[in-house]
This record gives sequence, structure tokens and C-alpha cells, in this order.
Amino acid sequence: MAETVAPFGTTTTSGHLLASLEPLLREWLPRQRWFAGKGRPVTGFTPVAATELLPPDGRLGLYHLLLRVHQPPVLGAPSHPGDCYQLLIGVREALPPRLAPALIGHVEEGPLAGRTVYEALYDPRPADVLLEALRTQSRIGGLRFERDPSRQIREGLVARLMTAEQSNSSIVYGDTFILKLLRRVVPGVNPDLEIPLALAREGCGRVPAPTAWLHAELDTDSYVLAVLQPFVSGAADGWELALRELAKGEDFVAEARALGRATAEVHTTLARALPTVTLGQAQLGLLVEGMTERLEAAVQAVPALRPYERGLRSAFEALADLAAEGRTWTAQRIHGDLHLGQCLRSPSGGTAHALSSGGEWLLIDFEGEPARPLAERRMPQPPVRDIAGMLRSFDYAAHSASPPAPEWAHRCRSAYCSGYAEVAGRDPRTDPVLLRAYETDKAVYEVVYEARHRPDWLPVPLSAVRRLATSDPTLARETRP
Repeated sequence: MAETVAPFGTTTTSGHLLASLEPLLREWLPRQRWFAGKGRPVTGFTPVAATELLPPDGRLGLYHLLLRVHQPPVLGAPSHPGDCYQLLIGVREALPPRLAPALIGHVEEGPLAGRTVYEALYDPRPADVLLEALRTQSRIGGLRFERDPSRQIREGLVARLMTAEQSNSSIVYGDTFILKLLRRVVPGVNPDLEIPLALAREGCGRVPAPTAWLHAELDTDSYVLAVLQPFVSGAADGWELALRELAKGEDFVAEARALGRATAEVHTTLARALPTVTLGQAQLGLLVEGMTERLEAAVQAVPALRPYERGLRSAFEALADLAAEGRTWTAQRIHGDLHLGQCLRSPSGGTAHALSSGGEWLLIDFEGEPARPLAERRMPQPPVRDIAGMLRSFDYAAHSASPPAPEWAHRCRSAYCSGYAEVAGRDPRTDPVLLRAYETDKAVYEVVYEARHRPDWLPVPLSAVRRLATSDPTLARETRP
């Protein structure tokens, strides 16, 4: 039986609290999967907000922190005020063994001296506090817990932290809801809430509709901090499902085609729900300029790209040439970081039938690429950018197999585009210049990422680079409807 949630606390004195935590956070933060500044020392912190959710005068205390982290700048990058992170810090006299993995450290000075602090999301009790605050639409200091009034949250749901590595943190409540807490936060409207709300208003069931959300109102800034959505019990991650089918030697064509239809449903709904714009020569010029600059930087960072630079650049030049001839494209709000891992396949007859319009694929995580500025992530873009990301994902899955299965990837790519055309009325392969430019831009990004973080994976995007840098029959075949 769940413990009764104690009354919520208030805004607290952040300076004194930080004095207790700073020595421990300097060591703990860089070890977290979601910490973006790895490889650079933490030089200091600036508190943005600190809210006491449970006073630490009893067995358990709980603090909500928004903390700006200062680090030396990346060489050649413009000065940056430091990333802001959301932390939930639990306070106990001592940790029970079940919470050992959550340990941050033992406080030696300041108002929490003598206490043990830990990552509170591992503990069901603090997780209950968050859900109860959302259920009752609480306001605590600058924190605003909001809920869709048409959706109910029942009490007594057992909380568990999802331990899979990700750039944020998620808590599942009784296989009914999942709460995604954003770790690195920026002021403004976050697309991970904005897009699902817009789709829900249009009745699109391909994305679980937000039930509740947490945001902070601080002076002139507003931060989206967390989103609660229905949990699709028994759903398979698209990436894991594709790898399982590959390992069994099974085809994935039918799933890829269905996923293409689901993607098109989301795109067509977004085009109705939110404004669209026309990209002419000036806008396309800026787009091509950005792609070219990223290529030049990538070539400097990864010498293995140099033999292909001219061919890759030709993909962007071809797009600029079409724009100069007067060709235009429609841009709209999109997913922004679409790949197999951002898709869920529900079990047959599962809860997704109540969520999706007669289908079983759902799209999740509309935050976009977290490393990109928020304003850029919210800009209308050609839908083919999402499509290019998914095509690259099929390629990654195929090269994860042993031995690699390039024909499997080709069949999936073809089926996905065909499924997309069945709903959208237009096959993305009929626009080969735009598709090639976005695939090239994505593959260049992948080369840099793998060279820095997973060198053993570098051959995967490099194989795509070789294809995209040429105009050989393989490219012609893959861009033909």
C-alpha cells in the first residue's frame, strides 16, 4: 500500500542548500548518462531555483533544483552561460540497501550536514509526491503542476524508475502512466509537450496524449520540466524489434510499411494543426549553408571524410541549384529526431488500439535533437528530414546484424516510403535531391558522433557516406519510386 503523501513544501534558500551539495554534485553530475558536458570539468554552479517538496526534518526530505552548471567552453565555440539541469534530491539519515545505486554522497557541511543525499527518482516515495502534485494541480513556489481537466489520475499507482540509458529520466506508474522528466532544460515552449498537445487536439492517436505536465515560472522565464502520458504496456521499442527480427532472419517489410503510414498520419495532422511556410531561394540558401558548414567542420574533425567531401558537397549544391531555378518546398512542424528508437509497436490487441487510429505504431519523444537550440527545434522544416532520419535508422539496424544485411535495409527503406505515400499522397523518393541532401546531412552528423563516442560504429555511417557521395546506380535505385 502506498504511503500517504505529506504536505508539499515551499521555495527554499538556494545558496545555503547549494553549499551543502556542491562538492558532491561536482563528482556525481558528470557520471550521469544525461549530462551533456562530459569531458570538461565542472567549475561551478548557479542556482536558478530551489524548491522544498518535503522538509528534511523527518525520515525523508525532497528538494527540486534547477541548477546552472558552469564548465570551460568548447574550443572554438561561442561563450555559453552554462546548461541548466533539473535535479530531484532526496535526503535521508542513511540509505537503505535498495537505494544504494542512487547515492550522491554524504554531506559534510551546510544545512544538510550529516545527512545522505541521493537521486530521488529511484525512490517510490518521492515519485509519489510528483504524481500527487500533478493529480491535485499543485503550485509550489515557481513550480506549476498542470493537468488536462478531462483526464483523471487515480491514487495508489506504484512507481518505478526506468533504468534504460537515455538523455532524460522516466518513471512508470502502475503500467498506467509514464512521467518523462527533462534533465537539460531551457526557457520556452518545449516541443515534447507542444506537439503531442497539438496532435491530441486534432484527434491523432499516433502519439499518446499528455495527461499532465510540470513547468516552472521564474521571473520572465518559463521552463517545461516534465510530461505525464499514458504508458503503452507491453509495447516494443522499434529499434529492439527490428534487431530481433533481423536476428531471426525475419522480414521487416510489413512493419516498415505500417511505420511509414504512421509517420505520414502524424505529418499530415501537424500540417493541419500548426502553421506551415514556403521555403524559397533565400530560405533554402540558409539551409544549404548550414549543411555545408556542418560538412566542413566534420571533415576537419574526422579525416576519414576527406575523400568524400566533394561528392557530399554536391548533394547540397544540387539542392541550391533547384532553389535557384525557382523550386520551393513546404515546411511544417515535424518530429525532428525520428528513428526506430522513437517508435513503439504495441502488442496486438493492446492499449494502443485505444490510442492509435486503427494502427499499432506510435511515435514518441518530440523533443528534437537536444543539442540544437530550442528555437531551431521549433522551426518548420520539410517532412523529408524525419524521413531521412528513419531511412538512416534502417541502415543502422541492418549493419548491427552479423553479418550486415544491406538488402534488408533497402527493402525496409522502400516499404517505409511506400507506406508513407499511401497516406500522404506523395512518395518522398519522388523528391530525390531534397531526400539525398537530408540523408547526407544526417550521415555526416553520424560520422562525427561515432568518431567521438563509438569508434567501432564508424563504418556504419561511412558506408552511407560512400553511397551518398556518388551518383552510382545504387543511389538511382534507392531514390526511384
